Amino acid sequence: MNSNRRVNCIIPPQLLLRLLKSDDSEVRQTALDTLLTTTRLRGERAVWSSFDGAPTPGNARRTIFDCHGNRSRSLADHARSEDGPPSGDEAVNRAFEGLGTTRDFYQQVLQRNSLNNRGMRLDGYVHFGRKYNNAFWDGRQMVFGEGDGKKFSDFTGSLSVIAHELAHGVTEFTAGLAYHDQPGALNESMSDVFGALVEQWSLKQTADTASWLIGSEIFTPGIGADALRSMKAPGEAYDNPLFGRDSQPDHISKYVRQPNTEEGDWGGVHDNSGIPNKAFYLTAERIGGNAWGAPGLIWYESLKASSAETQFQDFADTTYQKAEELYGSDSAEQLAVMSAWREVGITISGVPVGVARARTFAVHWDGAGEQGDGLAALTKQVGALTAQVTGLAKELASLKAGR
Repeated sequence: MNSNRRVNCIIPPQLLLRLLKSDDSEVRQTALDTLLTTTRLRGERAVWSSFDGAPTPGNARRTIFDCHGNRSRSLADHARSEDGPPSGDEAVNRAFEGLGTTRDFYQQVLQRNSLNNRGMRLDGYVHFGRKYNNAFWDGRQMVFGEGDGKKFSDFTGSLSVIAHELAHGVTEFTAGLAYHDQPGALNESMSDVFGALVEQWSLKQTADTASWLIGSEIFTPGIGADALRSMKAPGEAYDNPLFGRDSQPDHISKYVRQPNTEEGDWGGVHDNSGIPNKAFYLTAERIGGNAWGAPGLIWYESLKASSAETQFQDFADTTYQKAEELYGSDSAEQLAVMSAWREVGITISGVPVGVARARTFAVHWDGAGEQGDGLAALTKQVGALTAQVTGLAKELASLKAGR
């Protein structure tokens, strides 16, 4: 199967595998059913993607279908359409509104016409299976499980999850990032980025007031967990006996090496997305204001300039270049991008380590209240460093003269 045409699920396989060890037989069974269904869906996609044509145009119109607990979408009933009245089923309405908010974000913020930029219709399926613990984008449609009610709640209840899954479609129709290893982690990270941005845009939150959590509504109240992932603090979204501790790294030195298999989460794509996630959060924090503004535009333009096998280093370099194209060389935006990537262990190619370090200091200095923009702070910092070097040179000359 083409590695950039896989079914993209919000719940990482490692969390479902942990549920197989639960003392509750019902929890074990629902986890097993979810894993088996997801595997079957991947097989189905492998078949139809080999001859799938262009997506059906539809002016980005929404349609929601109700599966009534069936795992065959061919048996689903029409539940709500673009011109129809609200449903009596809140899951239907939540899915409908989530698709609409995500669609409107792309239209109004990024001037993108639906997922494929050509008005692709948005079809959603709710009540998929019984106690199905996942939600996924399969390349054509958005599908929501209603959760088992014990560990996971209804997946239509999280806007960041809906936007995350639909962003897989945007990625597929732009860069086509392959779903394995670093390209796959970037694929997952782009979905987290736009999942967070859609939620922040809908709530009119600034970068410093947003939670930066993905799927904070997914776990039931009885589960001690904040969310599936934290972009602000990768590795700290959850820590409990059932699921263990969040295994996302926040630095390239902690990169998780997993086999490129389903059990290995295709090279740890959900784990390692924490590294570029942290870089985006830091960029947004340092630029300030609305994260869907300059930070979101830089990442979106960088996604469009990427390809199937883009690596972390490639993407970091592209964001630096796009920041310059959009906002100018040595702009506050470009300096924020550089310092953010450096903080997660990735230095922009072609920028000497010393210069990168000085510019990073400048960003921190400016962010701490130093007067002037990032370039002015950088100039001041470089001047101070030059003075230190000059002083050391004089001391060395004096030592030589005294021999």
